[in-house]
Amino acid sequence: MSQRLRPLSELDPARLGSVRGVLTDIDDTITTDGRITAEAFGAIERLHQAGYLVIPITGRPAGWCDHIARMWPVDAVVGENGAFYMRYDRDRRKLTTRHVGESGESDPAAIADRRHRLHAIGERILREVPGSAWASDQAYRFADIAIDFCEDVPRLLAADIERIVEVMHEEGLTAKVSSIHVNGWFGAYDKLGMTRTLLAEAFKIDLDGERDNFVFVGDSPNDAPMFEFFPLSVGVQNVVDFALKLEQQPKFVTSLRSGRGFAEVVRRLIG
Repeated sequence: MSQRLRPLSELDPARLGSVRGVLTDIDDTITTDGRITAEAFGAIERLHQAGYLVIPITGRPAGWCDHIARMWPVDAVVGENGAFYMRYDRDRRKLTTRHVGESGESDPAAIADRRHRLHAIGERILREVPGSAWASDQAYRFADIAIDFCEDVPRLLAADIERIVEVMHEEGLTAKVSSIHVNGWFGAYDKLGMTRTLLAEAFKIDLDGERDNFVFVGDSPNDAPMFEFFPLSVGVQNVVDFALKLEQQPKFVTSLRSGRGFAEVVRRLIG
């Protein structure tokens, strides 16, 4: 890894005094081997109870994010790698969903056309990359496709994963590799852009002026924009698995992997 990547233990506690929120990936950051442990979920709840803004920033689909926004001790969620955010008002019992402008969400014909084009691209990938599969959560997605390379199928070779990315690029998609899927979508949005929009619209926070006041925790290449932007970006230990594929690396790394690493970050913040 780059020498810029430092152990979390070297993070000066004084830098954490102004932190008001924690933004976090989900898969292999909060989850461990595909499941959320009591330790990791308890860490989320402790953050929320301590008054921090807690916002998952995930590649997971709209269907999952509806549940997360309603049921988890979080303030909002950004889903499908920045295609939308969801926020649940518990007093009004109302879920608000804000889509990125490029997604064509207001035009039923545009939605149908996009889904048809994405499906055709996904089918091409499955034909050309043996062993790949539609992600099991594809049915709940609004704006992208997710191709599984290790979640519910035997792990593909690195060359096969790269071929999935190549096909998406050939078809005009933005492609990002997570720890389990390759996601592809039309448009240039990403996790950071929608996070900026969410914080401005829902919490009146200018993220460009307050980037020092947020911790971001992640683990894989699709977190690169967040790793680059936040001075307090942290990779859980398994981020080293992607050392050669990260365009931008986190500034710090935990000593523990996955959900235990996330809990390590929370202990660093609130003991």
